[in-house]
Amino acid sequence: MDSGDRGHLLTERPNPASEELDRLATADLVDLFCRNDLLPQQAVAAAAPALTAAIDAIAARLAAGGRLFYLGAGTSGRLGVLDAAECPPTFCSPPELVQGVLAGGAAALLRSSEGLEDLREAGRDDLIARGFSAADALVGIAAGGTTPYVLGGLEHARAIGALAIALACVPADQAAMPCDIDIRLITGPELLTGSTRLKAGTATKMALNILSTGVMVRLGKVFGNRMVDVAVTNSKLEDRALRILRDLAGVPRQEGTDLLRRAQGSVRLALLMAASGLEAAEARAAQERHGPGLRRTLEALGVSLPPASPPASPSPLP
Repeated sequence: MDSGDRGHLLTERPNPASEELDRLATADLVDLFCRNDLLPQQAVAAAAPALTAAIDAIAARLAAGGRLFYLGAGTSGRLGVLDAAECPPTFCSPPELVQGVLAGGAAALLRSSEGLEDLREAGRDDLIARGFSAADALVGIAAGGTTPYVLGGLEHARAIGALAIALACVPADQAAMPCDIDIRLITGPELLTGSTRLKAGTATKMALNILSTGVMVRLGKVFGNRMVDVAVTNSKLEDRALRILRDLAGVPRQEGTDLLRRAQGSVRLALLMAASGLEAAEARAAQERHGPGLRRTLEALGVSLPPASPPASPSPLP
């Protein structure tokens, strides 16, 4: 936190609905949380225009060779690290494409180091240490919008011409943040006063889910609603890949296993081979010429995926 009085911030105010929280029966306590946790969805929905603008702007940066950085302290920073860590296994993206930068580094993932968030210059320095440049995009995450570490990073991003996106859970008139796109998730006071790991954290996680998934869709890493740009690295992913090949291209399981082997575990390449009849090297060259997405490559080659087999009917109950 900063050194000033943050009591005016919406995220720091006491919630009248939970004034008797410690006296509630457990069932009533759970019910109160369940009803309050509907608010993050409403807050994210209200921020849809800003999320839309952010997805398109970030995707344009990444398509041109830039990277996406999440910057935050405490819970906000940990959520950024979590979202960044999920991108490589979900979208087969290189680890450096989406990076989470947390005040205090890796040690702060497990042990709180809240004092570091007061260092405005540390946000800038941590970005510089990662090679952050004008080609990149930054999402500075701060529930209360006043974290010096995040503000310093956003100021640096704007100063060098990078894309600067702010994400906070208070109105802009309570805490202005230097940015090109301002995402405000207004979740209101927490049931446990000031504990922004609750509604604010939930809304932040939802918004980051939308941001990263939307960006990867725009980059062509999804076909329909399937994450086809995934590499088979374990048995769970192999089973998922074989189901994708069956559902999207009608490829039987045994044939799919051979196709994945020839595609070196790339689902997108295997689908392109199934549709075009090309061998792996030719399909990979076509992908590089016409990509990034599978749909664009298929259209450029004038081919389509074979009709998929309908899903098997469930066995009747005995």
